[in-house]
Amino acid sequence: MRPRTGDRALEGLARALLPPEAGGPESGALVVTLGELLGRLPRPVEAAARAGAIALDAVSVVGTGRRLRSLPPGVGASILSRLARIDAVAPGLDGLKALVLLAEGADRAADEAFAAARRRPPARPDAVLDVTPSVAWPGRSTFDIVVIGSGAGGAMAARTLARAGMSVAVLEEGRRHAVGEFRTRHPLERFTSLYRDGGATAAIGRPPVILPIGRGVGGTTLVNSGTCYRTPPDVLRAWRDDAGLELADPDSFAAHLDDVWTTLEVAPVPRRIMGRNGRLALAGAQALGWHAEPIARNAPGCGGCCQCSIGCPRNAKFGVHLNALPQACDNGARIVAEARAERIGVANGRATSVLARRPDGSHLVIHAAVGVVVAAGATETPTLLRRSGLGTHPMLGRNLALHPSVGVAGRFDEPVVAWRGVLQSASVDEFHARDGILVEATSTPPGMGSVMLPGIGAELVEELDRADHLATLGAMVADAAVGRVVGRRRALVRYDLTPRDGRRLVQSIEVMGRLLFAAGAREVLTGIPGHERVHDSRALGDAVAHARPNRLHVAAFHPVGTAAAGAHPDRSPVDARGALRGVQGVWVADASALPSCPTVNPQVSVMALALAIADRIVRTS
Repeated sequence: MRPRTGDRALEGLARALLPPEAGGPESGALVVTLGELLGRLPRPVEAAARAGAIALDAVSVVGTGRRLRSLPPGVGASILSRLARIDAVAPGLDGLKALVLLAEGADRAADEAFAAARRRPPARPDAVLDVTPSVAWPGRSTFDIVVIGSGAGGAMAARTLARAGMSVAVLEEGRRHAVGEFRTRHPLERFTSLYRDGGATAAIGRPPVILPIGRGVGGTTLVNSGTCYRTPPDVLRAWRDDAGLELADPDSFAAHLDDVWTTLEVAPVPRRIMGRNGRLALAGAQALGWHAEPIARNAPGCGGCCQCSIGCPRNAKFGVHLNALPQACDNGARIVAEARAERIGVANGRATSVLARRPDGSHLVIHAAVGVVVAAGATETPTLLRRSGLGTHPMLGRNLALHPSVGVAGRFDEPVVAWRGVLQSASVDEFHARDGILVEATSTPPGMGSVMLPGIGAELVEELDRADHLATLGAMVADAAVGRVVGRRRALVRYDLTPRDGRRLVQSIEVMGRLLFAAGAREVLTGIPGHERVHDSRALGDAVAHARPNRLHVAAFHPVGTAAAGAHPDRSPVDARGALRGVQGVWVADASALPSCPTVNPQVSVMALALAIADRIVRTS
């Protein structure tokens, strides 16, 4: 295969980060895997990664007269270590390091991932769904309701509307995935095919925030952790009283929460499959006297293979592609896959159709006799409405909350092997009500958690070799809704941590560090630049005191609020019944309609609100 621009620079980067002479992988083979990974990402992301590697190579040439790949052992690592201390360079270098570690770690652990995926037969077969690829769908068709998006909100709305006797078409930009491919495909292939932009979506800001968003029939329920929380009563009261969202009245909303809970077959994680990662979190909380418990999940039959985020290889995680969508199809709903909604057609002030693009660039039109339910997600719903000429409300795309998170790891004398067990297994909510901090024992699929490891060069190779002794935690902060989504053709997410939320993320690092030390950790990896490793509580406190929120490695998985529903016309693009203002026959029933961060994993809240909105559509149509 002919080398591509930047391949040699990528090889030099790989050698400097993971030197073969220190026990790292053979750099040529790693670059092949890295190239395959980059080839599955959007072209701008691939181009930026290759340009970044070339720039680092140029720095090496200027400083030493030699390219990174030809430097003596240790010199390349030294150059990268110095660059990592420069604020303007560090985020880009961190991104390149993450890509290299993702490629190497997933490849290294592929055999274990395959073995875990195939250890038991599927808990249930793929559901019977009426799914048609868009290339086989007619150019024109007519239904009562068109639902845009097949994830948590769209699936529940489609089920309710179909059960009420309406003809329903569900448009999904992604394709249908089957359990067989989750049992046979390489983890990196699964990762890049199941997420928008191959998992490279990010919010631009200080700091940048990684924002992976699922795409496929079933939406993000294909790739979430399965964690389920009922919407806290104080959150519902705020939505009702402050936002004027009448549908969120705790008494009436409870029935929808109950419906979701039953549909998803939610139950606490059994300790027999939890894994040592979760048990250590519970032990640390018990030693400190903090409240903690196994997480409730929609995963009946889970065997603890820790692969939720790349498609459950046993169909044990009960996403909407296994319950709400087949229930909708049983009542006549039809799903059109690989169809990107381009525009909602409007005539005489009422939505009448949806124009969608097929993968080959051709278009189809589905006429909507009653209306359109938009459930494309918090990043895609605003852009679709703008493309449709329906994005004039000044708050559309604003009010974005992300529920930002940071991770911490603790090293133990005995192996933990955090990826053997449930991906998200135990929660510690001691600081949730007071500080908005929710701690969860969280791992990643085998090999894919190495992106959080500190160090460069021989130090990083050693960290990889000792990763099985790490227990890993994540903490999410209930944040202010200060972000925004701009753009029409493509969503651009802008988000800057507020000073208060930044302080709480730092506080959460201290909370997780204390928890790990209480569980018996000998060392804590904080993720704080310059204080990556601490060995006691005093050093942890010193690290936290020196932490700068804009240098933390932040990820987020729960974007909400960009088309907030409520009673105030100036604050809420969507009214208190879920209808988009300024047009008839358009409703929004996804995470974008939540008025604020629900302070917990939002899956259940999104589904319950979608049920409430769909019920209102049935009663008024």
